[in-house]
Amino acid sequence: MRCPTVSAAALGRAAAAALALAFAGAAAAQGTAYVSSEKDDALTMIDVATLTVKGTVPTCKRARHVQRGPDGHLWVACTDSNQADVIDPATNRSVRRIPLGDEPEAFDLSPDGKTIYVSNEDAGEASFVDAATGKVLKKVKVGDEPEGVKVSPDGKLVYVTSEVASMVHVIDTATGQVVKNVRVGKRPRRMAITPDGNELWVTNELDAGVTIVSTATHEVIGNLKFEVRGARAADITPVGITMTKDGKRAFVGLGKANHVAFVDVPARKVTHLVLVGKRAWNVALDRAERRLWVVNGLSDDVTVVDVEAAKAIRSIPVGRVPYGVVLVE
Repeated sequence: MRCPTVSAAALGRAAAAALALAFAGAAAAQGTAYVSSEKDDALTMIDVATLTVKGTVPTCKRARHVQRGPDGHLWVACTDSNQADVIDPATNRSVRRIPLGDEPEAFDLSPDGKTIYVSNEDAGEASFVDAATGKVLKKVKVGDEPEGVKVSPDGKLVYVTSEVASMVHVIDTATGQVVKNVRVGKRPRRMAITPDGNELWVTNELDAGVTIVSTATHEVIGNLKFEVRGARAADITPVGITMTKDGKRAFVGLGKANHVAFVDVPARKVTHLVLVGKRAWNVALDRAERRLWVVNGLSDDVTVVDVEAAKAIRSIPVGRVPYGVVLVE
């Protein structure tokens, strides 16, 4: 039996079609970055493959902290609505809204996604909220102007920063009791826990540095100061922080210094400074840890940084006063 003859042109067309499908599949797989905006009551969606804005998702008032929950939904803290907006990234629609108390700015979710731990700035409290019903389970008095919230990997502790008291409050999630107050630098903002669970890194906005706390003893075990050539110490205002999955590198947004710092975590040493936009605020890594996304609150954009090259590759205009970013890939 003679096999059918296929022309070279046909083979070329088939190869081109297969290649196009492969590229389309790769682009689709890379996903979307969602950037919250304090002034637009919306999330801006950026195509991660093309680094272009592809639309917005309306949300509640003054959208600030945003993260992805264990269920895959996006959780957005809306300070002026006193709510969390829960958005399904499959449809880009809100599925429910949950009351978070007065002036919620930052929060974290328990590992099982059942409890929201939220800082209520005006009340000077940390609230435990049932994620399904919105019922307040506990209110814990902490220092004035609480902000950053971070749950331990085992879910047994929650750490809350107090900007005014310059402390991190260590709270037992089972009892709601403060078990330790740890004095850190001036105006502590955000936190990251090393992947081995041994260290808590706390950014101090008015101290141009990071305080490192042992999670075993809750004692300060180190400090790291940032310096940027040409910038006054008062303008080096670290806030956002994230780490690689292996815990070897950290990335810190340096606020009004308009840079992001690359940090060797074991050595506690800055290795690179990358110029980004104005008021480099919160930061996030993509899943492959090849690109760092930096939210710039005063230039109304997001800077995408090539991690290996330690170089900014694109600045993308987003909403007014952008605050946080989360990637869905």
